[in-house]
Amino acid sequence: MAEGLVVLALLVVDGVLTGAVGLAFTPLYLGAVPAPLGVLLSVLVLPWLVLRAGEVDRRFAGAPIFAWFITIAVLGLFGPGGDALLTTTWQSLLLVVGGVGAGLWALRRVRDQPPDGTR
Repeated sequence: MAEGLVVLALLVVDGVLTGAVGLAFTPLYLGAVPAPLGVLLSVLVLPWLVLRAGEVDRRFAGAPIFAWFITIAVLGLFGPGGDALLTTTWQSLLLVVGGVGAGLWALRRVRDQPPDGTR
């Protein structure tokens, strides 16, 4: 049980790190073309974190989403030095909607599994 708590804590820390890195890479441009790589990172990594957390304990499968969202909200609105990293652009909206949507999709998959883990 203690090993599961450590793994769950590490998955929550990964959710925080994914949120911070995703927020930093969202306003990225390649030349004149916007390339929101932070959105891609969040949409790919967040479901994996939720599914792994669901393997540890189904009750806390949403913990990585919660940690990711709190990180996005705090750093995005009250960033370092008072800067708002979550600007009013389509990339920021895509980060929030894509991350929450991908995380909730994975949480739905965890919740729809039978309690014994078989499919």
